Formats: sequence, C-alpha cells, structure tokens
Amino acid sequence: MKSSLIDVRTGNREVVQNITPQCAAFAKEAGGDGLLHIFVPHATAGLAIIELGAGSDDDLLAALRDLLPADDRWQHAHGSRGHGRSHVMPALIPPYATVPVLGGELTLGTWQSIALVDLNVDNPDRQVRLSFLGG
Repeated sequence: MKSSLIDVRTGNREVVQNITPQCAAFAKEAGGDGLLHIFVPHATAGLAIIELGAGSDDDLLAALRDLLPADDRWQHAHGSRGHGRSHVMPALIPPYATVPVLGGELTLGTWQSIALVDLNVDNPDRQVRLSFLGG
C-alpha cells in the first residue's frame, strides 16, 4: 500500500475545501487500478464527495449550521463558541472516503469533487492521509 499525508490549511472559518487535485495527483503517481482511500485523522473534520463551485459547498455549510448550531448547547464546550458541534459533525460527514481508481485516474462522476469539511475555527491546519490500495 502506498500512503502519504497532505497538509491542508483551512484557516479560521468554516470551510468546504476542494482537495481533488491533490487526490488526483496522488492516484496518478500511484498508477494502475485500485482504490484511493482518503482519511482525516482529526476529531473535528470530515470528507464529502460533492459538487463544488455551483453553490453546493455553501448549501452544505448552511445545512450544517441548521443541524449543528454554533451555540452553547454542547456538552463538549472548550474553545470557540459552539466548538462541540465540530466533534459531532464527523458522525454526519465521515472522516473518510474511498474512490475507485482506473489507470491512475479517479473515477469520480462529472460533477463530483472530494472536499474536506471543517467547521472547527480553532484549528487552521489539517492533515489528510491518502492511501492507494492497488488491485
């Protein structure tokens, strides 16, 4: 298995950040057919396969704000206001995704992208583990 960590800077705001180019480059370097497994080793971030750039990323953040308000209801209550919601989010947006790879190319659909979803404004730097399982 080939594996690598990539660094992603999310800043101090809620974000749905496109990591498809890094994933595609890793798959191309690994070459061949197999599975690309993407994993976020953080308790407050997740991964989504979603259309980006047409408003869906903003819609996802709005839906998460409705489902997980940044208020004082959370038992996990250190850090910025509503920080506990960031610890609940990975139950809805999991910290992993797997994409088939054929001939070194991701087999995403036409409008699909791989995105890091991060509501945690207290942690501006993330890592993502990319692992290629050859077939």
